Amino acid sequence: MNEQIITYLETRRTVPSAQLGGPGPDAKTLARLLKIAARVPDHGKLAPWRFIVYDQSSRRTAATWLQRRAALEDDPSEAGKRANKALIFANAPLVVGVVSAPVSHPKIPLWEQQLSSAAVCLNLVHAAHAFGFCAQWLTDWYAYDADARAYLGLDAGEQISGFIHIGTPMMPPAERDRPDVEALTTHWTAPEDA
Repeated sequence: MNEQIITYLETRRTVPSAQLGGPGPDAKTLARLLKIAARVPDHGKLAPWRFIVYDQSSRRTAATWLQRRAALEDDPSEAGKRANKALIFANAPLVVGVVSAPVSHPKIPLWEQQLSSAAVCLNLVHAAHAFGFCAQWLTDWYAYDADARAYLGLDAGEQISGFIHIGTPMMPPAERDRPDVEALTTHWTAPEDA
């Protein structure tokens, strides 16, 4: 039993991207993070996902474009909220987009491919922590806006599984209430009439 890993898993907390400062991972560390992230269950070895790396400069440009896109929203209140959310894209030193890029396969359903992509996101979060960084897994409105997805580098038929914001925490993460796992757990038994 590896107590260090167990302790990490029992105490891992998300640090909001606004609280992630420099340094972020360098190119060599990033390459290792992505290799670790890719070690996920992947039925059929399809790799139905890919990465888009947004460095600091490109994220500032993207945040500006996203704010302009947000301004096109008919409801001024919603436009303001979206514009503020667009700024989040520029907070952390590094953002990695994990893109769900499913492939047509006669035996492997879309859902399994999407789950594999989600597993990549969580593996990337864990890898970032293992290297001494913190990470936040976000999506936000621009993950669901077709024009924003295209601008951010997604192809038709692709979706964002998550934008993983990575950096060094500027303050200790706050604890939050956790679900009552016992209340969420059942133990199945075969029906008597089966």
